[in-house]
Amino acid sequence: MTEQDTPQETQTLTGKALTRRLIAGLIFGFLVVLALALVGDLKQVGAQVLAFRWELFPIVIAFTLLNYFLRFLKWHFYLGEIGVTNLSYRESARLFVAGFPLAVTPGKVGEALKGVWLKQKTGVAVAKGISVVLAERISDGMAVILLATVGVIAYPQYWPGFAIVFTGLLGVIVVSQIRPLALWLLGIVDRIPLLKRISKQLHEFYEGSFALFRPRATLVGVGTGLVSWLGEGIGMYLVLIGLGVPAGWKTLSIAIFVLSFSTVIGAVSALPGGLGAAEASITGMLVLLLDIQTDTAAAATLLIRFATLWFAVTLGLIVWAFSRELLGMGNNESE
Repeated sequence: MTEQDTPQETQTLTGKALTRRLIAGLIFGFLVVLALALVGDLKQVGAQVLAFRWELFPIVIAFTLLNYFLRFLKWHFYLGEIGVTNLSYRESARLFVAGFPLAVTPGKVGEALKGVWLKQKTGVAVAKGISVVLAERISDGMAVILLATVGVIAYPQYWPGFAIVFTGLLGVIVVSQIRPLALWLLGIVDRIPLLKRISKQLHEFYEGSFALFRPRATLVGVGTGLVSWLGEGIGMYLVLIGLGVPAGWKTLSIAIFVLSFSTVIGAVSALPGGLGAAEASITGMLVLLLDIQTDTAAAATLLIRFATLWFAVTLGLIVWAFSRELLGMGNNESE
């Protein structure tokens, strides 16, 4: 977006690009699902899914909704931390859920677009809005790493990867709070010709990050993330139980570990929605750690991804259907 673009032009361009990227992401997602079914033998995986105890699935969805609700509360809390006070809970929730389909769009368009939406609705600088998205990602990342700690202790071969990711996330937080260091780094950026044009946006982004990574905000974010992602871990456990895996603390702990670990793998893969990387991680680790058949692991992976990622995408698309102005396709009276 340039300074010369009008809001209408920008919305139209955003809508066209967004549609193309979403379609690409959905096609990629379909290919991942197909590959997963074929790896576990399509017929056998289908039989496992049909034999699943479907009375447990609404409970899995309930834990997923708990995850979304707690993450929304964190999102709204973060908005208040950067000074957004003119956005109702209803409108905030609409923007939050509308961001779900962006997870499967290539190029990480979601981060920028949520900042644009916040600018349109509240007037907050786009870069500051994007800092909220970054804070969400980092606090969620730290939460799932902490949830997976028990599993990492039991399986020390995973320590190096976890240590690198955790150190990186913690490093971002620490640097943001050492203001002289952060401003010095921004000063270096200001002197680089190719980056001068976005100097103002980078400073706004930093101011938002500085507020969001203060100790209190970080504790709230990570604490909320621990509870919300624990809910999805329990959902993973219920999926396994529904497929006939014996219940017990071992299965529960492995379910939470596997889902947490795969979330980290999906995030660091930089693939849209972690597609491919997360599925391969979940399936492989379930086979390795629970000693179950590949078709059972593949079925469990399909079910938990449909109950989490694809359920979120569906909710977001429903919001899009009633929020056409977000896609640059007209006004919406709910504003």
